[in-house]
Amino acid sequence: MYEYFEGIISVITPSYIVVDVNGVGYKVYSPTPFAYTQGQKAKVYIEQVVRDTGITLYGFQSQDDKGLFLKLLSVSGIGPKSAMAIMAAEDSNSLAEAIEQGEVKYLTRFPGVGKKTASQIVLDLKGKLGDYVARLDRKDNDEEISSALNDALLALIALAILKKKWIELRLS
Repeated sequence: MYEYFEGIISVITPSYIVVDVNGVGYKVYSPTPFAYTQGQKAKVYIEQVVRDTGITLYGFQSQDDKGLFLKLLSVSGIGPKSAMAIMAAEDSNSLAEAIEQGEVKYLTRFPGVGKKTASQIVLDLKGKLGDYVARLDRKDNDEEISSALNDALLALIALAILKKKWIELRLS
């Protein structure tokens, strides 16, 4: 029902944040609540889960993380709380790579994930996270390229300043 909330982060706890959207505070469970800053304006991607016991909102910093959460929910035996615990315990890229490579032992280190559940995660999701890993790799490459370009620009600016000073010295 909801795609995202854009508002001010008004409360941060170890398990959830409160997003104030035009005076309405939404309690949103997050695998990484401390990635937000109180008072910060943020866009939080939302997944609404309806159960017999109530309606719960889960929030993520990116659409990719929300997609990973939904893929984890599709695994037999993984509910929202387990999926959140798995995502909170590790960065999403390492988690996706471990699933793609079939590393059952790696997955058993997450809270509530035994060998059987880890095997089920690999069975259900292996081969389905390649696009997710590729997008994250592309982001990393773009950041590396941006950093390299920034360094190169700074070097060129420094050379231009040195050349200008050298010309000024030669003319004096």
